[in-house]
Amino acid sequence: MKTKNSPPPIVFIILFLIVFGGGYWFFFKRQPASTVTTTSTNTTSVNPAFPLPNSVPSGTTVKIDGSTSMVTINQNLKRGFEKQFPGTNVVATANGSQNGIADLIAGRVDIAAVSRPLTAQEQSQGLVAVALTTDAIAIVVGKANPFNQGLTSAQVADIFQGKINNWSAVGGNSGTIRVINRPAVSGTHQAFQEIVLKGTNFGTASNFTTLSRDATTPLLQALGTDGIGYATFAQVANQQTVRVVAIDGLNPDASGYPYQRQLYYVYKNPANPSVQAFLGYATSPQGQQAMILEN
Repeated sequence: MKTKNSPPPIVFIILFLIVFGGGYWFFFKRQPASTVTTTSTNTTSVNPAFPLPNSVPSGTTVKIDGSTSMVTINQNLKRGFEKQFPGTNVVATANGSQNGIADLIAGRVDIAAVSRPLTAQEQSQGLVAVALTTDAIAIVVGKANPFNQGLTSAQVADIFQGKINNWSAVGGNSGTIRVINRPAVSGTHQAFQEIVLKGTNFGTASNFTTLSRDATTPLLQALGTDGIGYATFAQVANQQTVRVVAIDGLNPDASGYPYQRQLYYVYKNPANPSVQAFLGYATSPQGQQAMILEN
């Protein structure tokens, strides 16, 4: 009796590849949708994959306080969120990163807008940072300031440490450099100290003026014809009264510009439903588009 022919070897090879490939995808390639990790200078921020909600209950309120550098971002996301989910309300204030964190810990707000990484102590209190976008810190002088050159990173550090206090030392006319500094509660102040001054202290000489509150408009107004200060680039890019100083030959919107940082939304774990909804929107393609519409 004739036996039935067995399938050709190629059939077994194909079946093996299908089974092996499917197993490989399932065990190794399938990423959990729970976290995306972004490493910053001092801490690791975890972006929980809060999904973009299909709906948010009318009457939902989200309270945000924190960085003055994120005012425009907060307002853009507020408008987008409230438009997409009618009946919701986002209340955003800007009293500085440190005050925003204090309000979050005390339960006065749902989210802190922060322009620096969280410290280990803040993380130990259950705070979680969600990386939102990158930002550049711009060095600015008044439009009427006769200094119209660029600076090197070393010169900027020396100016803000008080080692250089005359414009003639950096190629300008002779005259005292007035340094306009932000208060210590400012996340931009803290990020500047870390990124630009490499952790060293700001100068304290008589040519230094520290603002009493963290606000960009008073800083720009204080520059005059001989002052220098710093601010988030988004807030000064279209200003008519100041000039952005190139650093190491690069403007803040150039690739490789040295003073770049992450901006974060911070919440206290576990996130309540309104926080999950807002962060789900903020980190979604719709939220990211809304965030930059008017920056």
